[in-house]
Amino acid sequence: MRSIFTALLCATALPVAAQSPFPVDIGGPYELTDQFGDTRTQADPEGHAQLVFFGYANCLNICSAALPLMAEVVDVLAAEGITVTPVMITVAPDQDQVDTMGEPLAEIHSDFIGLTGDADALQVAYDAFSVEVEPLFQDPEYGWIYSHGSFVHLLDGDGETLTLLPPILDVEQAANIARTYVSVDG
Repeated sequence: MRSIFTALLCATALPVAAQSPFPVDIGGPYELTDQFGDTRTQADPEGHAQLVFFGYANCLNICSAALPLMAEVVDVLAAEGITVTPVMITVAPDQDQVDTMGEPLAEIHSDFIGLTGDADALQVAYDAFSVEVEPLFQDPEYGWIYSHGSFVHLLDGDGETLTLLPPILDVEQAANIARTYVSVDG
């Protein structure tokens, strides 16, 4: 019964949410470096919507669900003529560097953008999106394991937050929500 109520609530709230600004102050300017060594900000350079997640390229926990979900949503929307850029902002700059994060992200999706930077630049992004990062323990094979935010942020091309997607959604649920905020490329 609870899942029916939740589905009904979401179905009725989405059209209203799509017409109004995101009701929580999440997001803001940042300047980081992608896996190609180029500077990127919260705005997509080509004006595409973005799915942004705070994680790390070799994470075995929530990232292993969120990053593939993002890739699949990007592909579902692309088949409908909607371009969305998948972006991961690292919470592990010691592991995700310009020369180390591109390959694991490309294995998930060829369009994935990985962003890293120094501690101060990353903290600006964490603060803007209210993401708390805490090292938990060091795995002998994978390095540090971090506690970090788990939502996927849907941003417009200018970098404004449209909504949040929990990574527990299936691909169609996430794509359906994204569709209410983004449109076919023109």
